[in-house]
Amino acid sequence: MKNLLYSLRKITFANSAHPLRTLRLNELLSANKVLWLSAFLLANTATFAQQTISLEKAIELAKSNNIDLKIADKEIERQNILKKTAFQPDPLQVQYQGGQFNSVDFDHNVSIQQFFPLGNVTKANRQLQEELAKLAEKRKALSSYELEKAVTLAYYQYLYGVSIQKLNSELNEIYTKFLKNAELRFKTGESGNIEVISAKAKVKEIETQKEQLNYDLAIYQKQLQFFIQTDENIVPDETTSLQYPFIENKDSKAESLMTDFYQQQISVYQKEAGTFKANRTPKLGLGYFAQTINTESLFQGFTAGLQIPLFGGVNTAKVKAAEISISQSQLALDKNKIILNLQKEELLNNFKKQQKNLNYYKNEGLQYANQIIETAQKSYANGDMSYWSYISFLNQAIDIKKQFAEVTHSYNQSAVELQFPTIKNN
Repeated sequence: MKNLLYSLRKITFANSAHPLRTLRLNELLSANKVLWLSAFLLANTATFAQQTISLEKAIELAKSNNIDLKIADKEIERQNILKKTAFQPDPLQVQYQGGQFNSVDFDHNVSIQQFFPLGNVTKANRQLQEELAKLAEKRKALSSYELEKAVTLAYYQYLYGVSIQKLNSELNEIYTKFLKNAELRFKTGESGNIEVISAKAKVKEIETQKEQLNYDLAIYQKQLQFFIQTDENIVPDETTSLQYPFIENKDSKAESLMTDFYQQQISVYQKEAGTFKANRTPKLGLGYFAQTINTESLFQGFTAGLQIPLFGGVNTAKVKAAEISISQSQLALDKNKIILNLQKEELLNNFKKQQKNLNYYKNEGLQYANQIIETAQKSYANGDMSYWSYISFLNQAIDIKKQFAEVTHSYNQSAVELQFPTIKNN
């Protein structure tokens, strides 16, 4: 699986001043998969019974159902089966000869010969296949790591959509109360009809926005369902905290996986060089023949011989090429360790920035927003505040809540990225 990239699409939210971002997980997919996902998302969106699921269960299901991991399992199985090919004798040679090769009489000769590898050829081949099987396991571990990251991002993307829906419902409740107050003030002659019209327009706008948010949430759900690869209509547990529970890990799983992969690749090239060296040894041939002489039978005997590779330049060149591949893998490991460390430093700085921003909204920002809304509603209902002042304070409080949802979403993305930094394996 390839690394994750995120493209942005804008969601307007009741004339919000800041567009909200939505995650699209495309880089894990090949071109065909992207087309498949597009068709999948545009398919029938009828509502079925939904099954709530925890993040841990979602990751477990994804690893169990994901076709790419199943293909990786088949590759491991294939390499293990190929261990049986370590012993590679030449094809059995069977020859018949008939004619006047002993006398004027027509005689017959049948011979069988088989050549066997000598030295460490069989052992070298077996060791190479064992390392190839281990390399397939390392590749699967990388794919599993990327899948876990993708599922986590999709899971919290859905929870983000749920938080936006809840904010929309809260806004609808606020403006519905505002509309009732505006209608009452209009009836009593305390205000003009403009307040009622404005409130009705805002309530209608929020209700319209609700439908758009429902479509967005359906897309988020399909994204998660795609990575889990199930027909069940599963959704994240909405009681899960919107904030991703980041756990700082001193032992980098990404670095461990990457190092294991390249070191295993080096082991494969080392064993490959060993097989080329072993192929320079002779092969032993054993044979049997039976023939007639002057049409009298049966005369028989045995043969023995050697196949000596006089021109060993081909295998010598292959050994040198394998040694170059070892150096290339070591250099790639060194380079990607540097890239990973730099990436982690960048991700850590971004995480700290998002964490500080989130802490402000959690500890102060939301309290200010709730206080503003509560105070403005009471003042407006008591006639102590003008319509325009009320709207101004209300928009300020709503903007703070929107910013909190957006900041939490940004924090989650940075936390997941830091928990699962991108691994380069090419």
